Amino acid sequence: MQKYNIHTVQKDETLKSIASRYGLDKDVLKLFHNNHCVVKDMILINLNGQKELFVPRTAVADKDSLVKFGKGNSLILQPENSVRKYSVVIIIEKGNAQSELKYETSVRWLKTEKGQHFFEIDRTSDLYLNEEEVNEIADLLAYRTSKVLYPLQISTDEHGKFDAIENAEVFPKRWPAVKEELYKEFEGETVDEYCGKIEKVISEPEAISLYLKNDYFIRALFFGIYESFGKEYRREVTTTFPVVDNAIEPRYRLTLETDPLKGETGLITIEGSGTLYEERDIDDLIRKSPFSLIIEDNPVMNEEGTFRIISYLKEETSLPESLYLECSIMLQEEKKISVSVSGIDEK
Repeated sequence: MQKYNIHTVQKDETLKSIASRYGLDKDVLKLFHNNHCVVKDMILINLNGQKELFVPRTAVADKDSLVKFGKGNSLILQPENSVRKYSVVIIIEKGNAQSELKYETSVRWLKTEKGQHFFEIDRTSDLYLNEEEVNEIADLLAYRTSKVLYPLQISTDEHGKFDAIENAEVFPKRWPAVKEELYKEFEGETVDEYCGKIEKVISEPEAISLYLKNDYFIRALFFGIYESFGKEYRREVTTTFPVVDNAIEPRYRLTLETDPLKGETGLITIEGSGTLYEERDIDDLIRKSPFSLIIEDNPVMNEEGTFRIISYLKEETSLPESLYLECSIMLQEEKKISVSVSGIDEK
């Protein structure tokens, strides 16, 4: 993330006039420039042939272009009265095999209460697998049975991180109507199998939470980035993501950065990247072990995986206008999950 801007020195400009243009004290400008330039371009007292000056990223004439941070350069989630429709593309890669899922969904703010935010999520389109509308019976049944969950109400913590399902009690009430429609269209053991699976999920609160904890869209959109970024506009975080089916999700260590200036579109930019940070080795993860089978005082950490996220937020609500999340891990072969979310403008 860029930490400074470059001012091209014009004829007759002085250190004082340039500093005044950006609302800075000339000594502050000199110190900032000298901390970023090569030795031969350092300013001793006044300008002496320098053609370019490094100026702070936040030293701009148009103050409306600056992001309005909270205390400690924190981003604050303020989604009141927001409704947004998104296009979602999820790509799952394992070795040379690849599957792509596409659908549209809506996210509507419900309320904010006691530091939590509540949202309703609804799928607003059919599901497309590898550019084709889902028609294979297994995929179609998985999609149709999951409809019992929507509209789905969830909560997040104050940092915008997915917390819990809030309307689980309505799923069993919806199920008879969904099941009746399924048996009108399908019959056989496959239907019985999928109905049994979803009935088991919706009958147990813990099973519902686990089922939706693995929803890549929800986990990406409600990643939890609304925290303090400090004076350097960056923070180190440890996070997990359901890139593999394991009771304990793989852990990643990454650096998140934000730009104090809004982009040309007026959006706030958040970027992050990092690597896997696991005591479990590849064999542990393949066996779906929740912990390392080798106990060591100073374990060599498994870093065979990467994590990347970039999100563009609307300042009015701090909700993402678009985002991309990519998470990989090495097993017998590399597995990678990519989630692309784009806001859809209503016509």
